[in-house]
Amino acid sequence: MKILIVGNGGREHALLWKLRQDAPDAELFITRGNGGTGALATALPLDAGEIQALAGWVEREAVDLTVVGPEAPLAAGIVDHFAGRRLPVFGPTQAAAEIESSKAFAKGLMQRHGIPTAAYRCFDKAGAAESWVREHGGPLVVKASGLAAGKGVVICETTEQAVAAVREMLGGHAFGVAGREVVVEDLMRGEELSVFALTDGRHVLPMLPAQDHKRVGEGETGPNTGGMGAYAPVSLATPELMARVTEQILLPTVAAMEEEGRPFRGLLYAGLMLTEEGPKVVEFNCRFGDPETQVVLPLMASSLLDPLLAVARGESIEGMALEWKPGAAVATVLASGGYPGDYRTGLPVEIDAAIGSGGDVIVFHAGTRDEDGVLLTAGGRVAAVTALAPTVREAAARSRRAAEGIRFAGRHFRGDVGWREIERAEVHGA
Repeated sequence: MKILIVGNGGREHALLWKLRQDAPDAELFITRGNGGTGALATALPLDAGEIQALAGWVEREAVDLTVVGPEAPLAAGIVDHFAGRRLPVFGPTQAAAEIESSKAFAKGLMQRHGIPTAAYRCFDKAGAAESWVREHGGPLVVKASGLAAGKGVVICETTEQAVAAVREMLGGHAFGVAGREVVVEDLMRGEELSVFALTDGRHVLPMLPAQDHKRVGEGETGPNTGGMGAYAPVSLATPELMARVTEQILLPTVAAMEEEGRPFRGLLYAGLMLTEEGPKVVEFNCRFGDPETQVVLPLMASSLLDPLLAVARGESIEGMALEWKPGAAVATVLASGGYPGDYRTGLPVEIDAAIGSGGDVIVFHAGTRDEDGVLLTAGGRVAAVTALAPTVREAAARSRRAAEGIRFAGRHFRGDVGWREIERAEVHGA
């Protein structure tokens, strides 16, 4: 079997790692690759966005499955192109991927179909947005409607902060094309939950819920990032809560997409807020999340390959079940100095030889590259250190210790990943 992973970040490294376990004899390939994927897959000299070239290569090599990791090629229509050439590919079509590539579309979909989310308005003119914000008042969240790599969200506790945010996005073009339209919504309070669901367009297979840490600083301070760490499982995600999420959010969303002529096949990621009124959607993504994938997949006991293949081939996943290992996983993201703002690349990375040798710690490379045997930084988020242990507390401590053993100039990471779960465990004496 031949499998291609499109993308070359931490999420894609984790997908390779899991698929290597599921299919030890498979030939694995990845676009470009990074400093850590060479042991698992052959790197192609093609970028994730080179859709026609990738399709031609997949056709010539008779690749059995292509899995698309990042949102950008999905939004650009890679699945449509592959499907048009009858090439098995896992991911949603361009029209279905709009559930992530246009927050305005996603909010409208939820409003039309009664899927719980925050009240909102959309604007493409700074003056109109500012007038509404001043009339409505804070606290609010201002979001760039388009793709902004997880950074186009500004949480505004005051009206003046919201006014500044809409001015910066619509007047100052802070997020370029992604910010030509903004969504302004009521600020929801509660804890966030990331829920992945594999779907064939009608049925859903929810995966193990995780919690991401978006803010750059400890204690949830500083600007939003693409994610500074994650953990799973989350004790708040009880079987009762997950049944509610499935019945009130996941299945209705899949049905809504089909009803609107955009059947969604692939990985639907629901970013949820657990409010006093119940779970509500913060946003949808059309692909595996990063860094949540780096904690969910190491805890997966059943095959990921089987449902991916079924969805890619247009088959049903009805009757399939997912199984999970006991224990917990915590991923600590190591970031470049200055991230999520400007940062340097090309800095040497040192990793202590003992890290990852015991099997309970996995280093998933993201922004790294190998240059003549020297590992260098190549992005804002450099790596995620995932540790496995019986409890979140133990996994967090193990992850932090391993993170200390990875060094590069300007390195920073959060030392409190999983803090909410650890506090809950202390309250309940666990």
